Amino acid sequence: MILSRRSLIASAGAVSLAPSALAAAGMYDVPFKANARILHITDTHAQANPVQFREPSVNLGIGKAMGRPPHLVGEAFLKYFDIPANGAKAHAFTFMDFERAAHRYGPMGGFAHLKTLIDQLRAQAGTGKTLLLDGGDLTQGSGVANLTGGKDMIALANILGTDALTGHWEFTYGEDGLHALIAAFKGQFIAQNVFLTDDAAFAGKPAFDTASLHVFAPFTIRECGGFQVGIVGQAFPYVPIAHPSRFVPDWTFGIHPDTMQKTVDDLRNNHKVDAVILLSHNGMDTDLALAAQVRGIDIILGGHTHDAVPVPQIVKNAGGRTIVTNAGSAGKFVAVLDLSLAKGALKGLNYTLLPVYSHEIKPDAAMAAEIAKWRAPHKAMLEEPLAEVETLLYRRGNFTGTMDQMICNALRQELDAEIVLSPGFRWGNTVMPGDKITMEDVLSETAITYGDVYVQNMTGAAIKAAMEDVCDNLFNPDPYYQQGGDMVRVGGMNYACTPGQTIGNRISEMTLSNGQSIDAAKTYKVAGWASVAQPQNTQPVWDVVANYLRSAKTVRIDKPNVTKLIGVGQNPGYAA
Repeated sequence: MILSRRSLIASAGAVSLAPSALAAAGMYDVPFKANARILHITDTHAQANPVQFREPSVNLGIGKAMGRPPHLVGEAFLKYFDIPANGAKAHAFTFMDFERAAHRYGPMGGFAHLKTLIDQLRAQAGTGKTLLLDGGDLTQGSGVANLTGGKDMIALANILGTDALTGHWEFTYGEDGLHALIAAFKGQFIAQNVFLTDDAAFAGKPAFDTASLHVFAPFTIRECGGFQVGIVGQAFPYVPIAHPSRFVPDWTFGIHPDTMQKTVDDLRNNHKVDAVILLSHNGMDTDLALAAQVRGIDIILGGHTHDAVPVPQIVKNAGGRTIVTNAGSAGKFVAVLDLSLAKGALKGLNYTLLPVYSHEIKPDAAMAAEIAKWRAPHKAMLEEPLAEVETLLYRRGNFTGTMDQMICNALRQELDAEIVLSPGFRWGNTVMPGDKITMEDVLSETAITYGDVYVQNMTGAAIKAAMEDVCDNLFNPDPYYQQGGDMVRVGGMNYACTPGQTIGNRISEMTLSNGQSIDAAKTYKVAGWASVAQPQNTQPVWDVVANYLRSAKTVRIDKPNVTKLIGVGQNPGYAA
């Protein structure tokens, strides 16, 4: 059971969950009146420097998820969380009036700024009373990270003083690549839901525990403020499905609530910890479902779906209750959890989700120097201006974004395709009108280890089936079947979607951009990128897009392809 916001705050007892007021003066002074301070960041996607990142105007909740966090956008979001419109917090948490607010408040995040802020938050709590946890997607999402196999971001995490990390895109560097990252990491990589396959176990492949077949440590126990805190890791459960399985041939994934329960019981009964925290990369809907099923977890620090939720949800379960949080993406937020602990029990929690306004924070010199060092060999390539931007380019949203439309337009023209299917990734920065889009910007939208483009013939029926499959990943009513991305982006085609329908019945009214109906039996030339099949051995998508931009010289998205949404008019996760 998930409590309503009114009953959540009323029933919280010693747990204070209302977001802190954000004033220009002293906005980062968070008084410490507890035993232990936990700091949480997640889904930074290798954004070492400050960025603009527009939050979604469409984040639909279907069925029981409708109208509850994280499925609120715009005015509905502000009303639910009592955030004033037209202010700094409204800009950080919503898409509203984005261009004006972005100019007013400036970029957000940046690891040099995070370092300064996190050190300040540590100092407020006192020596030995703070842990910094990273929910994953640290090492992917930039050109430098892609070129270094994520090693640049591990170096930055070490300077930041990250104590524990779990993963998602980290696995796309392959088993050897991930092991190299873990070897360089000074904290602990944890994942209770990653196991050796039977064949790998028989072959004697390395594992943290050959008896349980855990590939990595399932948890770590850290002293914090004189208390023992157990931290369980939950990596992204669908790595071999959402990404090429060739990257992780020896490992299996999944949610594994039964194993999770055994791990939590072990921490409680045998290790006698005073609090149990789940560092999760499930996505918030999955975390809410897991919280109802598994007893004994005090707090879930959630990630993967990039939801910035200023007030956590409280979920009742057989063990009492579990507090579920989510801390946004792109380095825009730091979650501060001040825990009041007693022997074997969490007695209270003060929670603050801090937006990281870069202009308000002096960058740390050592971190800035480290960022510059990794960037230096690639500086000329990254800073190449490709085209002038005339309309806002953004990605995040359930169905489309102008940045994705630009990528689709590029592939359609450069590869001479009728239709383009582009993945609905939730990472990727925003580029403002009046700026030049650079190679670095393109890489922040496309830099992955399997970014080759492809061109293939597909029937109209096959295109619909592919779209239905992705749509079910997004809107399946069972959170355990949701993979956490957004809908595949389309170029050269318009369609209608009924999210509340069942698989096979959500996609309709498919037409080419010229208005001609898609024929189920007819074959179409379809381009795309990021195929999970075998390597394509073709151009990487970023080169195709860069060539398009160099030729175009300007980017203006006036006529995007249209997704007609059916049955969502009253959904608070939809802003027209």
